[in-house]
Amino acid sequence: MTAPQDSRIAAAPGAAQTAPAQGPALLRGWLAAAARAHPDKPYLVSVEDGRVLGYGALAPLAARIAGHLAARGIGPNDRVVLLANNSLEHLAVYAGVLYAGATICTVHLEMNRAYLDALLPALRPRLVLFEDGLDLGGLIARTGGEWRPLGRWAEAGGEGFFADLAPAPPAPPPLPADAAACRNDAVIFFTSGTSARPKGVILTYRELLPNSAATAEAFGLGPDDRVYDYRSFNWASAQMLSALGTLSVGATLLLGRKFSRSRFFADIAAYKATVATGNPTVLNMLLQGDDTVRPADLPHLRFVTSSSAPLTVEEWRRFEDRFGIPVAQGYGSSETGWISGCTDRTKRYGSVGKPLPYLRAAVVDRDGNALPAGEIGHVQVGAYPDGEFRYIGEDGAIRVNAAGRVLTGDMGFFDADGYLHLTGREKDLIIRGGVNISPLEIDAVLMRHADIAEAVAVGMPDRIYGEEVVASVVLRNGATLTAEAILAHCARHLPAFKTPKRIAIVPGLPKTDRGKLDRKAVAAEWKAQSV
Repeated sequence: MTAPQDSRIAAAPGAAQTAPAQGPALLRGWLAAAARAHPDKPYLVSVEDGRVLGYGALAPLAARIAGHLAARGIGPNDRVVLLANNSLEHLAVYAGVLYAGATICTVHLEMNRAYLDALLPALRPRLVLFEDGLDLGGLIARTGGEWRPLGRWAEAGGEGFFADLAPAPPAPPPLPADAAACRNDAVIFFTSGTSARPKGVILTYRELLPNSAATAEAFGLGPDDRVYDYRSFNWASAQMLSALGTLSVGATLLLGRKFSRSRFFADIAAYKATVATGNPTVLNMLLQGDDTVRPADLPHLRFVTSSSAPLTVEEWRRFEDRFGIPVAQGYGSSETGWISGCTDRTKRYGSVGKPLPYLRAAVVDRDGNALPAGEIGHVQVGAYPDGEFRYIGEDGAIRVNAAGRVLTGDMGFFDADGYLHLTGREKDLIIRGGVNISPLEIDAVLMRHADIAEAVAVGMPDRIYGEEVVASVVLRNGATLTAEAILAHCARHLPAFKTPKRIAIVPGLPKTDRGKLDRKAVAAEWKAQSV
């Protein structure tokens, strides 16, 4: 998911669907309904060890966690920090804290370990639950709040935090009226910064839960679905689609510890996944492998999702042609939640789907005026006129980045049928001779060549034109393509002013901790070579 731009806010467009305003009672209702309808059905299956947490067990477990927190005086807007990787226990605590109406703070340890000394005191947690074996050193002593090992869940007791739940009251505390509770803080998670300290994004219950339900609907999830997800559940994308989206419809989550190319198709087959999650890097890694899987090998799989970064049409079709598996794109950000999604039947090549209606998405010019179909502008969203886009400051204070509506920082356009097409990040635009060039357009042309595995175009300073187009390219295994041949390929498909002036053939491209192509790092490599 991408991050909103910090400064400009534009006026809301005209008529739009009313945004839902629902609090933690909504989640309690989802759990109760699923437990009544199919108590023996798995909510979560751990593909690492086969352990199962059924809906009939999850509902009382979440209630006991809520009662345990209430007994310690932890309630609305009190923060529970979770320092853990993907696990059954991680998701059980996540659901339990939301059930209590408190605030769950998820921290990606691998990416944010260097920042924990600053992040945790800023969060001012009432309780910190940590996975065994993290080597936290003196961090516990330097951070306030109660610390407890997360431990392991078992239906008969468990260890660590789950052993503490035995004396918990059998019934959770009552919630305040939904109109008030929906504005309480539900979750705090940290963005994937690479060179600066990550930002702590705050979402209320009315921002988190309705977005999850709307996302499940956009991707066509139903009670019979089994969603395979191995992405970090410390981030917004996995939480909203796969943790809460499945819960909202009574589906099953097949939880992986992390992505494994060697196990990806095997896990899907073994656990009869109907939907699998992905991103462009994952799809490319699968294409680089020697798997020969065909649709008949995965008869239950409907599609693989792709989000978090742009997917070129060429790569999209290449994956579908190779494996016969449809790809359904989605789009969103940590601050806004999912903005759009689609299914294998509603997808449109080159589009991230139709936006969720209640978010009132628009494409606007620099003055905030809505643009007609086909015109490229700034993607803008905002569900609530009185909504705020908030972060945790370095001093722990809450800072409002924008109110009402926000520009996501992405450029794009709507087609005549209301599908959203992204053309790139505003900050990534190459401005050559005063003309804006989307690097994604260059990437897409490069990726049309069968011998190119990955490609990234960037702008380099030029004393005549201001910026000039260059590109870094990774060849497919065994390919012997030359830079000159790549330039000729581009010249056949692009006007002269968009054609790269130089090509670098490299063994690999830099990526962020989330697996996204790091265009900023590519530009830095080009600048270092020109010094």
